[in-house]
Amino acid sequence: MARTTGNKNIQAKLVLLGDMGTGKTSLVLRFVKGQFFDYQESTIGAAFFTQVLSLNEATIKFDIWDTAGQERYHSLAPMYYRGAAAAVVVYDITSMESFERAKKWVQELQRQGNPNLIMFLAANKADLEEKRKVGLEDGEQYAKENGLVFLETSAKTAQNVNELFYEIAKRLAKASPSRPSGMKLHGRSQESGRRLFCCSG
Repeated sequence: MARTTGNKNIQAKLVLLGDMGTGKTSLVLRFVKGQFFDYQESTIGAAFFTQVLSLNEATIKFDIWDTAGQERYHSLAPMYYRGAAAAVVVYDITSMESFERAKKWVQELQRQGNPNLIMFLAANKADLEEKRKVGLEDGEQYAKENGLVFLETSAKTAQNVNELFYEIAKRLAKASPSRPSGMKLHGRSQESGRRLFCCSG
């Protein structure tokens, strides 16, 4: 049933960052387990989940780090986003403060994250339209200016949750073939460089 011919297996580290209470854990639980709880306890430090997604062109195994949003855990964050292939920065559409905080996370990732990092901006709690404080166009505009992929999500109704992770998987699959050949070329050019150097005297 499963076609493995020419199918790539990609293991990818994915990190979720954002303010406390924005629904990072709820998004992950909705994606990994199909569950949603109205009351979700705050994450302490970070939580780890795995999930496999099969696309036509590749199978992606996600190692998902769901980080704590509380300020006191901020210093731990680089441990989780270091070496990540993708990051989802989450804010809550009912909290302007969480949107401002999300911008700070994006800046930090741009400065210190992996240079090829695939970055998504998720405007969560889209089901709370009547309490909205951050306009759709504000999120879209910010994402566009900073090269992020933007989606409005709701962990409660499952709106765009699977789409978010599928979109990440598709981009990882597209980005992955260039890596091995790039490394081989690099190795070869170093060798030839050495040979030229040794024989020029």
